[in-house]
Amino acid sequence: MRRAVALGAVIAFGALSMSVRVILAAAQGPAPGQLTVEKLRDNLFILKTADPANESGGNTAVFIQSNGVTVVDTKNPGWGAPVLARIKELTPKPVTRIINTHAHGDHVSGNVEFPATVDVVTQLNTQENMKRVAIFGESSGRGLPKRTFTDRMTIDTGADQIELRYFGRGHTNGDAWVIFPALRVVHTGDIFARKGLLFLDGSNGGSGLEVPGTLAKAAEALGNIEAIITGHSTVMTVADLREFAEFNREFVNSIRDAKRAGRTVDEVEAAWTLPEKYKGYDPARTRLRGNIELIFKELQ
Repeated sequence: MRRAVALGAVIAFGALSMSVRVILAAAQGPAPGQLTVEKLRDNLFILKTADPANESGGNTAVFIQSNGVTVVDTKNPGWGAPVLARIKELTPKPVTRIINTHAHGDHVSGNVEFPATVDVVTQLNTQENMKRVAIFGESSGRGLPKRTFTDRMTIDTGADQIELRYFGRGHTNGDAWVIFPALRVVHTGDIFARKGLLFLDGSNGGSGLEVPGTLAKAAEALGNIEAIITGHSTVMTVADLREFAEFNREFVNSIRDAKRAGRTVDEVEAAWTLPEKYKGYDPARTRLRGNIELIFKELQ
């Protein structure tokens, strides 16, 4: 009888331990194994979602420098710890800096899981936009930017150098372009998330009218860049960026022409199709109406 009771207690304890482990795992967020590592340079890596059904957020860049690690964008809530775990597999050096390309939750939420000593840098407008992101209120401001720039900033020198540029409004009013000059690589965030319709976030200062010029200005300034880390897609080139700028210019012009012709938002939305020359682009029709409405508003 005592053996049966003891055995039952062991089984119960084992079940309880398993439950605790499950709860702890859920609290800690997705397992690090769900992030893949793409080596772009010997000291520059991209962390992406391995499981498309469990979206981690925007592409994270890991730049290993002489005295530490700079991380660009930290993904959705719960993904900060997995990002840190992957970084520890790449280098024993500590993370000293986070650069956020813009304020959206799938690029900044992981900030709160990094040590409070980590320096957080953004464009000035992004700092203000991030203050409205709920997770930072819940964390009492932990993970918010400590330093900002307006048009440009240079961090470190030589092989460790990072150039931060702001070329104008587009996806938001604070889209930072993070350049690694020695590697000829730039991280664009979501102002160049993928080939397809942009999400123009008017609530965070985004502009449909200005985005073609912003992209063209960036393409001109980044002429010697060899690789572009996009916000959510594959690595691309400056030639891809120039094409993307032209795609956006043609899209905006088509909306402008339609408004001049007296068409309504409903009519423009129903009539718009992806031009044949941009076959392979994501038409992203879920973003279409919002973009048309914003451009109509800007044209008033």
